[in-house]
Parts: sequence; C-alpha cells; structure tokens
Amino acid sequence: MKLEKVILKRDNKTIYRDGDFKIKVFEENYTKADVLNEALNQACVEETGLNVPAIIDVECIDGKWSIVSQYITGKTMEQLMEENPDKTDEYLEMMVDLQLEIFSKPCRIMNRLNDKLTSKIMESELDAITRFDMHRKILEMPSRLKICHGDFTPSNITLAEDGKVYIIDWSHAAQGNAPADVARTCLYMRLAGKKELADKYLSLYIEKSGQDEEYVCKWFPIVAAAMSVDVKEDDKKLLLEWIEKADF
Repeated sequence: MKLEKVILKRDNKTIYRDGDFKIKVFEENYTKADVLNEALNQACVEETGLNVPAIIDVECIDGKWSIVSQYITGKTMEQLMEENPDKTDEYLEMMVDLQLEIFSKPCRIMNRLNDKLTSKIMESELDAITRFDMHRKILEMPSRLKICHGDFTPSNITLAEDGKVYIIDWSHAAQGNAPADVARTCLYMRLAGKKELADKYLSLYIEKSGQDEEYVCKWFPIVAAAMSVDVKEDDKKLLLEWIEKADF
C-alpha cells in the first residue's frame, strides 16, 4: 500500500487513498485492541448486509496500526446538503430511513452501549451524585441490542457514484437502545450549530419509528453526560444544559 495521497488528517489518525483502497493509519497512542475492535465492528456490520466499506486488511505500517478498506467514490450527505439546501428535507428523510435500517439488523458481538455510556460518565467532571444518578438511570432503561453507530451524522453517510448509500466510520459502534443513538446524532448537530436540522431530524425519527417522544428525550441527558468527556469547553456548556434537564 502506498501512503502518498492524504485525504484526511486528524490529531490521532491520517487517512490515505491508494487506488480503490482507503488506508486509515492510527498514531502510536492507539492500542492494537482499539484498532482491532474498530475493524471488528465494521466487519460485523458488513455481514448484516448494510452498505459499508469492506474491510480488506489490518496491518502494522512503520510501527503504526492501520485499517485498509474499500474506498467509496462519492459525496457525503453533509456536502450534498450544503450544495443543495433545497433538498435538505429529502436528505434528512433518507438519513432517518437509513438509521432505522441499521437498528433493524442483528449483531451479537459488539460491546454494550450502556457499558460505554457508564464508563464515560464515570470519567466526566460531573459531581459524584450526578454521576450516580446517571448510572442509576441507565440501569432503569429497558435493555436493547440494536446496532448503534455512535457517530451517525451526515458527514458519515456517503452517496456513491453508483447510487448506493454507504455508512462509514464504525469506530464508536455498540449494541444498545436506539434512542440513545438518536440523542447522540441530535446533540452532534446542535454542537455544530444546526439546531433547526437537529429538531427536524428528531421529529422525523419519532414520526417514522413510532416511538414515544418522552422516552427518546430521556436519553438526552445521559448521552450528553457521556459526550461531555471528549468535547471542548464551549461545547460542554450546551451539554450541561441538557444534563440539568434530567428528571431523576
């Protein structure tokens, strides 16, 4: 594999393209277990029949672990929304339908979302009583084993040139309650300054899924608490607003 054409660079990983292949190279602070877990998540989802880039290989390049997968030529839904604002509602509907399809697929190997949420909340700067109340709230929620993407945003949906729609970046995937994943998507949109888009997305999800809005919204403070660990200080303020709305 040739690591010459950089298509994305972040603090902890660099993504290259080599012909029909995408090579995601992780920095040394990523453990082998983290990289293998991400590859396993994507391989498991691939086997459900969902359109995801196929995993080709996992290898160590110059002391750095990397995942080689199929390169999808196309545009992200985020790009298409920016280029065609008049079609935003159409793209949102496609996005919700896609997420409902993800929730419908069985997968028994992934980590449990409730465990991940609890772990993150225990790492947070919230006071001990709030952390305890959040943990208790998670335990009270019904146990579900839906595939949750963990970062389901328009930037992680690619509309390929062949007309297929692909879901990318499964590093945060887990099994859990679908509304928790919906809450995370809404909060990501709000943190990006897209409140109107988030509100439309949530309304559309409730309409199409038939789920109770009150139950879905109960997940917002829990997910906000978990997200508060990995965001900038300015974003924490918005997340704290949701945490304060928690009904304990």
